[in-house]
Amino acid sequence: MGPLWALRVAGALSVAGALAGHDGSQRSGPPAALDAGTRDDGAGHDRGVDCREVRKRNSSERCRFVRSTPDCRLDDGFLDYLGGAFCAFPAALLPLPVGLYVLWLLYLFVILGVTAEKFFCPNLSAISTTLKLSHNVAGVTFLAFGNGAPDVFSAVVAFSDPRTAGLAVGAVFGAGIFVTTVVAGGIALVKPFSAASRPFLRDIIFYMVAVFLTFLILYFGRITLGEALGYLGLYVFYVFTVVLCTWIHRWQRGDGLPQPGPWEPAIRTEAEERESSGTNCGDYGEEYRPLLPYRDSSLHILGTALNPLDKQKWRRKPWYWRLFKVLKIPVELVLLFTVPVVDPDKDDLNWKRPLNCLHIITGPLTCILTLKSGAYGLYQIQGIFPVWALVALSGSVLAIIIFVTTRNEEPPKSHCVFAFLGFLASAMWINAAATELVNVLRTLGIIFELSNTVLGLTLLAWGNSIGDTFSDLTMARQGYPRMAFSACFGGIIFNILVGVGLGCLLQMTSSQMVVKLEPDSLLVWILAGALGLSLVFSFVAVPAQCFQLGRAYGTCLILYYLAFLCVALLTEFQVIHLVPT
Repeated sequence: MGPLWALRVAGALSVAGALAGHDGSQRSGPPAALDAGTRDDGAGHDRGVDCREVRKRNSSERCRFVRSTPDCRLDDGFLDYLGGAFCAFPAALLPLPVGLYVLWLLYLFVILGVTAEKFFCPNLSAISTTLKLSHNVAGVTFLAFGNGAPDVFSAVVAFSDPRTAGLAVGAVFGAGIFVTTVVAGGIALVKPFSAASRPFLRDIIFYMVAVFLTFLILYFGRITLGEALGYLGLYVFYVFTVVLCTWIHRWQRGDGLPQPGPWEPAIRTEAEERESSGTNCGDYGEEYRPLLPYRDSSLHILGTALNPLDKQKWRRKPWYWRLFKVLKIPVELVLLFTVPVVDPDKDDLNWKRPLNCLHIITGPLTCILTLKSGAYGLYQIQGIFPVWALVALSGSVLAIIIFVTTRNEEPPKSHCVFAFLGFLASAMWINAAATELVNVLRTLGIIFELSNTVLGLTLLAWGNSIGDTFSDLTMARQGYPRMAFSACFGGIIFNILVGVGLGCLLQMTSSQMVVKLEPDSLLVWILAGALGLSLVFSFVAVPAQCFQLGRAYGTCLILYYLAFLCVALLTEFQVIHLVPT
């Protein structure tokens, strides 16, 4: 179903320790200009020379400039993109690494999407079931984590370095205006509908408050510890409000669960769909179910569990689906090998004894080797024994114990622990991909001399929102426009409150409780103002139409976004600028 596909990544809180591992001296420097890199790196080096100056140097000096300029250093990440562009290739072949970086950027979005859809979200669902959370609480917590993870992870990673803070502001605001105009307008164009009045007003008011608070922070140029905690506290208050409003609504109706209205059919679960289509047993139907019990060997279970390809599905799908599947197979193989998945919808909870025992080794290794680009994993205890070897040894002992004390046919009572391990391992993969994503975008910005803000509001915002766009439009076509429209405003509240609040909170240290954010570009104010204006327009226009949203409303929103994008690009290229007084 579209709603499940729309669950995209989440849980930035689980990797807070990894992102907080930046050197405290790096955070305690001068104000973090959103579009400039001319700052102190915390080690006594002067960032007076902007890395974007590299394009103005002679071809023979560019490599040395990149190697010697502190502002060109990418503190995290596994690859040196600037060195690859200016040192590994001659200047005449610069378009070659640029093309490779663009392809790698697209593939990083694929990695984020696959990790979210097939590994992160099922474990979130399992954790929610294990904790016995209600649908409302799960929807505004775990499901919101799933929907907003690409934006939140990117924002947290970008905020961790003053040089890329503009990416965070551009991405959070850019994704907000994209979703509330293009996606919401597209839903109204695809399927005119009647919006739910109270949820819409509640969500848009909370979002307008969040945008106004962020505008004030940018205006005053700083965010304190109390303000950062206030962002997170406001989201907690939003969760409480959603749960309370839903409870009051159900109490007024006098029944347990709200029934579907005449405008949308009842939602069927995936289990019901599989049952009605006869695909409960490997897409063969009931007639192919084995008559006698059959026990697979551990080796066969391991091989089947590590196979990401469904032959029956492969035959039915069109050629473009197969091509995209081929691109995803390497990612899926690595994730299958390192990330356990607990599926509450399956009878055996997706228990694969040999593979799950292997996950006890590979899961912790993944966490330790992706944490701060492997720096902690490669650290040697007493200069002799590496940390990764200790983790592997401990995991091997535990894996042997679990393998001996369990059976292939029945999951152990402690199987729910694998959901938390899968949650953490997939979160670390997402964090690693988000770090590489930010580094690639910063490299492209330096090569093309573009500001971080414009990269955030275009490439990063579009990439993080593409999944929501297709899933919400698909929901609208299938007859759920109200659900899709609510997701537009409900999900981005989490993105801005947790993205900005947590991102700035992780920059603070015991000696530096204030993070300074000084926008030095007119584009930042245009972005903030455009988002606020679009929300005011919807806040006035939707009630004025008695919550009946049609094609005229959708057309206005899309035209508004196109006009905003033109103004933003003209501002970036200095066609529109402030006249000095």
